[in-house]
Amino acid sequence: MARKNTRGWTRRDFVKTVGAGALAAGVASGIPRRARAQGKTLRIAQWSHFVPEYDKWFDNEYTKAWGAKHHTEVIVDHINANEIPARAAAEVAAKRGHDLFQFLSPPAAFEPQVLDMTHVYQEVERKHGKKLDLAHKSTFNPKTKKYFAFSDSYVPDPGNYRKDLWAAAGFPNGPDTWDDLRAGAKKIRATAGNPCGIGLAQELDTSMALRALMWSFGATEQNEAGAVTINSKQTVEALKYMKALFQESMTLEVFTWDPSANNRAMLAGKNSYVQNAISITRQAEREHQAISGKIGICRALKGPVRRIAAEHVMDCYVVWNFAQNKDGAQQFLIDYIDSFRDAFNAGKFYNFPCFPSTVPNLKQAIATDAQSDPKDKYKVLGDVLDWTTNVGYPGYASAGIDEAFRTWVIPTMFAKVARGVETPENAAAAAEKEYKRIFARWK
Repeated sequence: MARKNTRGWTRRDFVKTVGAGALAAGVASGIPRRARAQGKTLRIAQWSHFVPEYDKWFDNEYTKAWGAKHHTEVIVDHINANEIPARAAAEVAAKRGHDLFQFLSPPAAFEPQVLDMTHVYQEVERKHGKKLDLAHKSTFNPKTKKYFAFSDSYVPDPGNYRKDLWAAAGFPNGPDTWDDLRAGAKKIRATAGNPCGIGLAQELDTSMALRALMWSFGATEQNEAGAVTINSKQTVEALKYMKALFQESMTLEVFTWDPSANNRAMLAGKNSYVQNAISITRQAEREHQAISGKIGICRALKGPVRRIAAEHVMDCYVVWNFAQNKDGAQQFLIDYIDSFRDAFNAGKFYNFPCFPSTVPNLKQAIATDAQSDPKDKYKVLGDVLDWTTNVGYPGYASAGIDEAFRTWVIPTMFAKVARGVETPENAAAAAEKEYKRIFARWK
């Protein structure tokens, strides 16, 4: 990610805003009022994309063309990534706001306030074929049989590493396994002074990286049936690993990182490795930074059990059940997928399609990119679906998973162990207790 963080999103915040709707009076004034223009209006809320070209295309080309065709004024309001949950909760509490609202992770906890998107998926699949299972598990509730959101795309979460530092440490292609990361990062830290950069903070990038670590060690938050499984020997081993990695090759800064901290550190030449989307390399290329050619991309690291990572971002659109233009919002999404190839190109390959047929030449495109140095830098992402999964793996992205994600249960567990405040065994047991409490609320 490459957007500034605000304050942390606590369990108290989550329960107050989503469960009780207590933010209505306090922040409803921050919700943009509906335009009083003649004719139809469609108001869209979505994050400020890290690729400026994407927002320019979306705001100035696509939405204007779509609006003219449908005799609708389309108004796009961009929101800082970390402010999305609070803004969404405020709109729900006030029962007014945007017609179409974009989240960057599965918003299952908002299911009671949104339309079922089954119709949208059906229309898109009729034209473009089946969606990825990644999209299905990120937006479907198997208990209610309802699609609480629609996902157009996902963002891979590979490793970004300094090629010169890793080559000097004996890994010319960067780390391939978590064992490689620990060995190489320790050597680099001791000889060159550059720390490793895996976050241990309450923010999105940390949440994704630590889930990848857990899963690769065989640990999970829940099983396929949705039962809590976080307190396991595999989780304990992952916690021990992270404590060692922190002590051997990291700095205290990782405890206070925001979503753009690893971007800044890598581009400044400070870190040897971070796990992030291609926002880092794309920014370096866009700004013609000298470090651009020194940063390599590698697949998700392989652990003792598997090679796996969460998607870095899962684009999830919802239509509120109190939206003023429900039909227009749904039609907009259906039509948007028709133009997804243009979106893929405008975003510089950042967003990968949930409907693969919309970008049939994806592997070829990312393997021969004129902007990258070398030209095949992004070729490694060609098999991304072999190692990318959904938040909530191996189950669905349920409301309980949503709350645990937004209240930072996993980053808190890892941070306590890395700091030496808690033992791995006690931290895993405490996380289990919190997960069971959260899951009981959403049963």
